[in-house]
Amino acid sequence: MRHNKKFNHLSRKKGHREALLANLAISLINHKRIFTTVAKAKALRVYAEPLITRAKKDDTQNRRIVFSYLQNKEAVKELFGAISEKVANRPGGYLRILKTGHRLGDNAEMAMIEFVDFNEAALADNAPKKAARTRRSRSKKAAAPAAEAPATEAPKAEAPEAPAAE
Repeated sequence: MRHNKKFNHLSRKKGHREALLANLAISLINHKRIFTTVAKAKALRVYAEPLITRAKKDDTQNRRIVFSYLQNKEAVKELFGAISEKVANRPGGYLRILKTGHRLGDNAEMAMIEFVDFNEAALADNAPKKAARTRRSRSKKAAAPAAEAPATEAPKAEAPEAPAAE
């Protein structure tokens, strides 16, 4: 019976599943964004977010625990370095999953999983925006101050004309 076994087994045995998730986590840490199936992305989020939480406190024990999951020195160094600095103030939810459509070969649903704090395009969306331009014509009230603007400027001093020689 499958009582209280709620995580996705991904149609793999335990060893193969752990190796798959570790390799996906290493790729995610190194590249900050990867494309995979939705099922693997959801399983990876459950696997990687506790490791990222451990990386927020940099001590020997946490490094050993994370290394026991990942088995990759460069990924552990990156996780405890640049990534932990970016997520230091975030209370959780370090990863974002965005669905990207279906794969051509087998129609599997694909997704992009990325770190929330490393997406510059999304961070730029939170920045203050300029006034939106419109393609519709403005009302006469809005157009009137624009027409008066040149009249409020000081008149330019004209150069005296040279007397005409006759």
